[in-house]
Amino acid sequence: MVVFLIRALIFLGSAALGLWIASLIVDDFSVSAEGFLVAVVVFAALQSILTPWFVVMTRKYANALTGAVGLVSTVVSLWIATLINNSITIKTGTAWVFGSLTVWLVTMLATLVLPLIFLRNRIDKNRAATA
Repeated sequence: MVVFLIRALIFLGSAALGLWIASLIVDDFSVSAEGFLVAVVVFAALQSILTPWFVVMTRKYANALTGAVGLVSTVVSLWIATLINNSITIKTGTAWVFGSLTVWLVTMLATLVLPLIFLRNRIDKNRAATA
C-alpha cells in the first residue's frame, strides 16, 4: 500500500514537473500559479484514466499506434484539462505541439527516474531485512 501511494505521488510530481517545465520553455503555454495544484491533479487523473483506455483501443483497432499512446493520452489530457480548468492555457498550434511533447517527455523521464530515487531506500531496507 505504501509503494502504491509513493507511486501515485511520483506520478503527480511528474505531472507537476512536466506542466511547470512546459510553461517555462514553451511560448503561449501557461499554467496559472493559483490553479497549479488543481491543474496537476486534473491532468494526472485524466492521464491515468485515458492511457489504459487508449492502450486497449489501439491494440484492438490500430495496433501500429500502440507506441504513440503516451503522447496521444498527453494531448487529450491537456485538451480536456484546458476545458475543465482555466488554469492551463494553450494559445497556439505550435504551443500545443511543443507543449504536449514537453509534458510527455518530462513526465515519461520523471516517471522512470523518480522511482529509482525515492524507492531505492525502501528496496535497500527490504533487502537488509530479508538478509
